[in-house]
Amino acid sequence: MKLYEYEAKSILASFGVPMLRGRLAATPEEARNAAAELGSPVVIKAQVTVAGRGKAGGIRLAATPEEAYRVAANMLGGEVKGLKVAKVLVEEAAEVRREMYLSITNERASKSYIILASPIGGVDIEEIAREQPDKVLRTRVDPLAGLRDFQVRRVVRWLGFEGDRGRQVEAVLRGMYRAFLEYDADLVETNPLAELADGRIVPLDARMIIDDNALYRHPDLQKAYEEDPRDVTQFEAAAKKVGFSYVELDGDIGVIGNGAGLTMATMDLVYAYGGRPANFLDIGGGANREVVYEAVKLLLNNQRVKAIFINIFGGITRTDEVARGVEQALREVGRPKPIVVRLKGTNEEEGRRILAGLGIEMYDFAEDAAQRVVRLAGQ
Repeated sequence: MKLYEYEAKSILASFGVPMLRGRLAATPEEARNAAAELGSPVVIKAQVTVAGRGKAGGIRLAATPEEAYRVAANMLGGEVKGLKVAKVLVEEAAEVRREMYLSITNERASKSYIILASPIGGVDIEEIAREQPDKVLRTRVDPLAGLRDFQVRRVVRWLGFEGDRGRQVEAVLRGMYRAFLEYDADLVETNPLAELADGRIVPLDARMIIDDNALYRHPDLQKAYEEDPRDVTQFEAAAKKVGFSYVELDGDIGVIGNGAGLTMATMDLVYAYGGRPANFLDIGGGANREVVYEAVKLLLNNQRVKAIFINIFGGITRTDEVARGVEQALREVGRPKPIVVRLKGTNEEEGRRILAGLGIEMYDFAEDAAQRVVRLAGQ
């Protein structure tokens, strides 16, 4: 789960990380009132869960409350990098002396947490690492030992601080680390972390990504995610509620498989024969007809999908259950687009009998089915 900036900043502030004053606004009037309360000038920031908002016009300076109204009116309801803007954060403007980068994430290869720090901020860490790799400090933290004092001091020195400002950076890092642990995060990032002209060290931006599997431990975030699925499409949100894995892509051939490996291989076949998958959809092992029904219905209702390729190798999954799920979806939605099926495994004869009765094309080999569905999508 990706948090909005205002959510991430609220969590970090609860762990002692200092923040600039800000107000959330859902209407231009609220933005104008916030600017009047905070005092001009202010920065209007589109609340979308994507990096690079500034370059896409999602961060604007407003010198007066009336200008804040106009900027917010232009942002709200619009899009930033393909994501709709429903709220903006109105934040006091500050004079920045220097921008830095600081983040904590998981490094699975070493089974540790890793702190990334750079005295250069405001740009993607990948860009810094590529162009100036000597400017990126990587500090691995043993989850069992925790964040040690010498590691904190190393990061502070790397960013070029000591004394009072060094202690401020230390407070930011320790607060980020505590938030990372207590919120089961995959990423906590501030970019840029700013040194202001008045001597304060504050995050100008904040990002947090929470492990979806841990949302049950954070009911407030789980509720927020259910009410607002953020950067997922309506189809991805629907799939999550049903319980199967679904990722939307930019093609026009719907793909359904059972098992991540088979589904990926099916997508590769579609690519190999000149097609473009519209999605990754894994119904999982042992899927019953209800799951198949929801999966097929989802793709039938997706206007971008021109043809559907169902590739099932039934071991735990019963192919007759798959066929009945397809039958149920067609009965409800109709058949607005062609469906090609490759069906092998448990109860195969019964599954084929059901699908044959529906007039669905079936193939023994996935390669033949992939070629056929690519031709159908092209027509």
